Order: sequence, then structure tokens, then C-alpha cells
Amino acid sequence: MEVSPESEAVRSDVRQGRPYLVLAVCCASVVVVVMDIAAVNVALPSIRRDLHASVSGLQWTVDAYVLVLAGFLVLAGSAADRWGRRRVFQFGLATFGFGSLLCSLAPTIGWLIAARVLQAVGGTMLNPVAAAIVATSFPGPAERARAIGVFSSMTGLSQALGPIIGGALVASLGWHSIFWINAPIVAVAMVCAARFVPESRAVRARRFDPVGQILVVLVLAGVVYAIIESRRLGWTSPVLLGLLGAATLAFLGIVAYEPRRADPLLELRLFRSTPFSAAILISLFGMCGFGAFLFVTTQYLQTVRGMSPLTAGLSLLPVGISVAIVAPLAGRLVAARGARLPLVISGATLATGSGTSILLGPDTPLPAVLATYSLFGIFLGTVLAPITTIALAGMPRSMAALATSLPSAARQSGTALGVAISGTMVASALPVAEQRSPTPRTPCRG
Repeated sequence: MEVSPESEAVRSDVRQGRPYLVLAVCCASVVVVVMDIAAVNVALPSIRRDLHASVSGLQWTVDAYVLVLAGFLVLAGSAADRWGRRRVFQFGLATFGFGSLLCSLAPTIGWLIAARVLQAVGGTMLNPVAAAIVATSFPGPAERARAIGVFSSMTGLSQALGPIIGGALVASLGWHSIFWINAPIVAVAMVCAARFVPESRAVRARRFDPVGQILVVLVLAGVVYAIIESRRLGWTSPVLLGLLGAATLAFLGIVAYEPRRADPLLELRLFRSTPFSAAILISLFGMCGFGAFLFVTTQYLQTVRGMSPLTAGLSLLPVGISVAIVAPLAGRLVAARGARLPLVISGATLATGSGTSILLGPDTPLPAVLATYSLFGIFLGTVLAPITTIALAGMPRSMAALATSLPSAARQSGTALGVAISGTMVASALPVAEQRSPTPRTPCRG
């Protein structure tokens, strides 16, 4: 890893910015984004009843968000390195907050999906950029790994708070209220970012690469959209074939075009590194499994077991608690022994949790259900810190935001695929009439 190219002025600003306060502000962005995702998943059955949404409408409520993240995270990371990480971070907070307001006012499923897209535009400028800010605020490798572990543990806190707060809000005030909770968090984060977070960017701004950015968006968006719509249109549909063809051409364009640029958006030579490439694949396939789990679980708890939104949220608490406990330990383990052992643990727990989930039914004892969910939490807690650390080790710190955005884009792509695949399986098991206009059910409280 090359020596940081940040100027001495920027280094001084980072020291004056008190790194742990910077870390706290960046953690707030994780809380607001991840808590929103968890709360929305708990609210899906209520959204389905109130807005008369189909299963595909619920898929798009989740995937409209993650698809935009997947398509534009690299762009946001590159822009932050070029124009200033704090500036992009603040703009992302404002955009996310405005999108949340529009979500809370949504009268139809189409309105909600559109507002989720705007939320996602803001989200692209938050977590990967915040991770880069943390990386530049903690210059020592061991110190940086520990800080990333704390940063990653906020995912667990958000996973723990999201279902509980979301379930309580849905039960008492309706699903619209799950988006109101974002407003105070965003407001506080914006004030603190202006006060404590120092500006940082590459000393020599990389030239804008619009062709590379468009090609990346075409590859990610084309593949993900084609898979999401495959159930409705069919794999032989001209629309899907056209999208996959465009994605293939865009991928070939990246391979041919990016190496010829002096300042490419994607440093393709980095993918020659086996650890870096493995981190991208782990992000993609691991989050595919986790995204499917989260989408199906909320339907299982409320529709199959008849739980209320609050009870369903409490049932997901083991996921968040496991992440909150394990993620800091994983960060220390990465700092002391490297990324291999945490990644082995994450893969083993994801496989075990997925296999055990197949056995869950309407009458499965609740302790067995909660124990299964804790395995998914251990997976998430042990996978985030090593992947982020590997990505940062693979790029110069002048490209830190871009480095963290690549595995983030892979995670969001995997989540979108997981929701699309699991949603298709759920829809195929439902009667046609129930897919289109579900009959309201009264959840039990037991």
C-alpha cells in the first residue's frame, strides 16, 4: 500500500478534528441507513396491506434502494475522493433526509418506490464515504483496523434497533412513521459533520471519467434489473435479452477502455490480487444470502407465524446483538492475525444458518428460530471488517472512498439479487390473486 498522498494541511486537519469524534459522526450515517433498511423489511407486510402492493411491489420497495446503491456507489466514492469527502458526505445526508420525508408521505407503492430511489442517491454518499473518512482519520494500520471494527459494529446496533423501533412505530403510528425517525438523526449528523469532520481529498484530483462511470452503471443495473424482472418477463423476453446484451457490451467496454486512461475510474490491475477479488466475491454472494434471509424472514414471522410488527422486530434482535458483539472482535482479530479466520467463520455461520432455516415451520419452537437468526448475525459481524480492510489494503489511501465503494457495490448487488431470487420463490408459492391484492390479516400477539 503506497504512502498516503494527503497533504500536510489535511493531516493537520485530521488531527485537529479529533478522530474519535469523527468516528462517532460517521457511525451515525451507518445507523440511519442500516436502521432504515431493517425497519422497512419489518414494515413490508403492513405496506403490502395498506397500499395493496403485490410481491413484486415489495421487492422493488427494497430493490429500488439497493439497486441505486449498487449502480452509483463507485461514482460517489470516486467523487468524494475528487471533490472532498466531507462535502459529499454532507450532501448525502441532506438527500437521504429529504428522500425519507417523501417516503413518509407516500400514498401509493409507486410513490414509495420513487422516494426510495431518492433515499438511495443520498445513501451512496454516506457509508462508503464515511468509511473512507474513518480510514484517513486513523493512519496506523492496527488503529485503523480497530476503528473499522467499531464502525462495522454500528451495523449490528442498527440491525438491533431497526426492527424494534420500526415494529413499535408500525404498530402504533403506521408504517409511514418508520421514515420519520431518520429526520432527527440526519439533522444531528449534519451539524456534527460541519463541526468535527475535517475535509480530505486526494492531493491531485483524478480526472473525471464519465465513460467509465456510465459503463459501470450499465453493467450493474442491467444485470440486476434483468434478474429482478425475469419472473415477470421471462428469460427469452427481448427486453431482458437487450439488457443482458447491453451489460455484456458495457463490461467489455470497461475491460478495453479503463486500462487506457491515465486516471481510470476502476484500477483493473487491483483485481489481479487474489485477496481483493475474493473480497468482492464474498461481498456479492454473502450478501445475496443475507438479503434473501431478511426479505423472507419478515414475511415468515408476520404472515406464517402471525406475529405483530413489534414482536417480529423483537424476534430479529439476535441478528443485531450478534453483529454488535462480534464486529469489534472481528476488527481486533483482523488487526492481530489478518482477515482469513474471520472470513472462514462468516462463511461457516452463513452456511449453517441457511441450512437450518430450511427446517423452520409454523410451529418451530421460538428459541430454535432465534438461535438460527443469531447465526446470520455472526456472519454479518465477521464479514464486514475483513472485507473493508482488504479493500483498503488494495488501494492507495488517495482512493480510499473508491476502495470502500467497490465491496459496498458488491454487497448491494448481492442484496438485490437475494431479494429478487427469494421474492420470485415466495411469489411462486402464492395464489395469483394473493400476489396482486393480498387479503388483510389480523396478526396475533402471542
